[in-house]
Amino acid sequence: MKHSNISIFIPHRGCPNCCSFCNQRTISSTAEAPSAEAVTDLLAKAVPELRYPENTEIAFFGGSFTAIERSYMISLLEAASPFVKKLAGIRISTRPDCIDDEVLGILKKYGVTSIELGAQSMRDSVLSANDRGHTAENVRRAAEKIKEHGFSLGLQMMTGLYTSSLEDDIYTAEEIIRLKPDTVRIYPVVILGGTKLADLYQSGVYKTVSLNEMTELCAKLLLRFEEENIKVIRLGLHSSDSVEGEAVGGYYHPAFRELCLGVIFRKIIEEKLKNKGSYTVYVSPRSLSMAAGQKKCNIAFFAEKGVEIKIKADTALKEREIRIEESKQN
Repeated sequence: MKHSNISIFIPHRGCPNCCSFCNQRTISSTAEAPSAEAVTDLLAKAVPELRYPENTEIAFFGGSFTAIERSYMISLLEAASPFVKKLAGIRISTRPDCIDDEVLGILKKYGVTSIELGAQSMRDSVLSANDRGHTAENVRRAAEKIKEHGFSLGLQMMTGLYTSSLEDDIYTAEEIIRLKPDTVRIYPVVILGGTKLADLYQSGVYKTVSLNEMTELCAKLLLRFEEENIKVIRLGLHSSDSVEGEAVGGYYHPAFRELCLGVIFRKIIEEKLKNKGSYTVYVSPRSLSMAAGQKKCNIAFFAEKGVEIKIKADTALKEREIRIEESKQN
């Protein structure tokens, strides 16, 4: 049964500073923060239409929820609370330096079940260069408090930030693993117009790696989190016309996760193909597009190496399982 969110965006509310990459009005496509009355109206319409309400959370995203004006925060929670008993709970996202025992008590009272922290990096030098205003130690302490109070912990990281190397991003992932979150979101940086990153990028000070390199990295991180039984609930910024229109660089792709899965399948196939020739690669019906790669790039990749592959479905195979048969020559 697939998890879903009723997402409510609170753009820029509560943020004590503007991070280098941040243009929340573009990301959320929302110019104004919703009133408590608007939240009530939204939920009153959305909840009765849910197919699986028991697997759906109300999700306050977009700003730093625990840093907004306390009265406004409580009004939003009060608006959501009548609907919580029909749902899986409330999910909020916030900053690591805006978590303490008092606010966790308030969140617990109103039915919040999941808290996501925007860690972004676990290198203090990268956090400082991108104007995050908190440290890696803030992330560690907040994560421990959240787990101690019985909330589900989510951590968000960004790859490709200004001054961050691929090795720094791998370090961040390993540090996140040490904190044992329930979920992770991986956001390859998207450089939005009107941000500090855009200025640095357009001036040539901030240089990025290729989309292929970033995809390879994120595929590796996805596998690493899966090895530790940590669910990656998002890989890549969500698809949005406003994001596409405002992006001046970085790694926005409407199917970024599928790009990464294509890399994973390519490597699995590559390990099993030792010789040139023609082969049929059988995969689960759900994995056909991933095995072929975006725009059949995996088929082209092997063709350049003198290997012809055809991708076919086998209903007996599970996701990411493959079976290879060498094609017989006439």
